[in-house]
Parts: sequence; structure tokens; C-alpha cells
Amino acid sequence: MSSKLLRRHVLVGLGALAAPAISSGAARAQSPWPDRPIRLIVPFGAGGAIDTLSRTVAAKFPEVTGGQTLVVENRAGAGGTIAGAVVAREKPDGLTLMMADVGANAIGKELIPSLTYDPPTAFTPIIHLVNLPAVLMAHPSVTAKDMREVIAQAKARPDGFTYSSAGNGNGSHLFMALFLKEADIKMVHVPYRSGAEMVTALIRGDAQFGFPTVSSGIGQIRQGNARALGIGNASGTPLLPDVPAVSTVLPGFETAVWHGIVAPAGMEPALAQRINEVFGRIAAMPDVKQRIFDTQAGAVVGGSPADFAAHIAREVARWTPIIREGGIASG
Repeated sequence: MSSKLLRRHVLVGLGALAAPAISSGAARAQSPWPDRPIRLIVPFGAGGAIDTLSRTVAAKFPEVTGGQTLVVENRAGAGGTIAGAVVAREKPDGLTLMMADVGANAIGKELIPSLTYDPPTAFTPIIHLVNLPAVLMAHPSVTAKDMREVIAQAKARPDGFTYSSAGNGNGSHLFMALFLKEADIKMVHVPYRSGAEMVTALIRGDAQFGFPTVSSGIGQIRQGNARALGIGNASGTPLLPDVPAVSTVLPGFETAVWHGIVAPAGMEPALAQRINEVFGRIAAMPDVKQRIFDTQAGAVVGGSPADFAAHIAREVARWTPIIREGGIASG
């Protein structure tokens, strides 16, 4: 056999050996998601609102994925940014996702300048799952009966009132900071470690005001231990139908705790869309929507990855000046 023919046979043989490997790699790349259990990293501890939401979603995950599981993994600490740092380092292959929160996934670096990742660029937004309404509450000792009276009394007594929050930079802190800015008043901030502690401080009278989620405060409101003055979102909530929106006094005021699903940055758009569809189907289930409302007074949002990306960008733009002007820092 000539050297030319021998070389041709060798090349053909090598091509035949290489073909199965290439074909196998392509098959792996095109395998349907999810083809194994998925981790959902939750940036706060077990038992809180975001953990409850995560486990509600995880319980339905096998139903829409042909039996695959969603494993909830709590990584609490540093206002959610410990979890954010973990997820930001992962590959965007759909095997690790995160239940998003405003701190970990939008404004964390404003609150913690030394943060090792940049929240607005470190993640691929997937879907905006829910909004949870918040309520401005007052201790019964406060003589003001509505928001206008609160504002008038606060103007007459600068720094005469205190408010509790679930921690520096927490949503309850930001909501109150926004209220104070829009009303052009001042109050003294007293941070606590959780939503439960902030509400307890309020009903004890250690603070006169607070802005927790409706689900955190409604029990005490119904028992008469605190008074509801205003709902953060413009549409109010049917759970407190007689309580006006804050926007009736401060036009344009709009706040809510939001959560959604994000993945590490760099995810292929087709995979992001596939994951969006799975979680969108779960969120649209009537029993899931009812449970979110019953346990958290929440409303399902949904939408595309682009919709969620736009929402996060708006949140960064809105809260950044509030944080900077107020000198707010996590801790």
C-alpha cells in the first residue's frame, strides 16, 4: 500500500473513532433540563417568608418536570449575600438556582461595598415569582390616627419617633426610609435581627412604627396590638380592605417585597427560557397561588426573563439613592 493510501486509511479511522465522542458530547449538551436534581439556594434561614415560598415551589417541581426534584438549601447571613456569592460562582448550567431577594440580587454592593460580586451583573434573571405587600404599622400609644397625622406630628417633633426594622438594609428598613424621605420627616431607626423581632419590638412599645410584610404584621393588627396605617403597594390588599395605600397620601409611593428565580450569569437564553417556563407553570397553579396568598398575602407576578431583568434594574435605580442619601449600610 502506498504511503498516500495508508495516510488516508489512518485519517478515516481516526474520524470514525472521534465521531462517537462528538456525538455523545452533543447529546449531553442537548439533554432536556432538568436531567438531575436541581439546587435552589435560599438566602435566609428556614421558616421565613422566602423559605416558605421556596418549599411551596419545590413541592410542585416534580409534577412539572417528570419527577425531578428541587432541593432547597438555606445559606443565611449578611443580608442574603452569602448565598449570592455562592451562586455567583457556579456554572450557568441550570443545576444551581437561587431564590432572589433585593439585597442579594440587586443592591447588596451598595449595602456592603466589600462584597465579592456585583449583584446586577452576577446573575441571569429567570422569572419574577411574587410580590409580598408590606404595611406601615403603629403602636397603639401613637395618637395619630392616620398617615397625615403621623406626618404632621413627626414634623413637629423631629427625631421624636422611633421605628423598628428587621435589620440594616432590610426591606423593612428601606421601605421606612422611603416613607420618611417622601414625607420629608425624620425618625430614629432601631434595627433588629428578624421580622419577628421587629414586630415584637413594635407591640412592646420599644418602637412606635414599623413597615413589615403584611403576613408578619397582620396577626398583631387583628388582635389590636398594633394599628395599620397604610399598605405599601398602590393596590392595597384584600386582607386589610379598610387600610388605604400609602400612595393616597404620598403619590407614587410603591413598595413590596419581591422574590424570583435567578441563575449564575452567562446562561444560554434557551435554557433560561426553559427554566422560566417550568417555574411559570408552577406559579400559575391555582393551589400554589392560593397558598402564597393565604400564607404570605402575596400575589404571583410571572413574566419573561427580560421582564424580571427590567424589574431588578428598576429596583437598583430606585433604592441606590435612598441608601446613599441615608447612609444605610448592612450590619
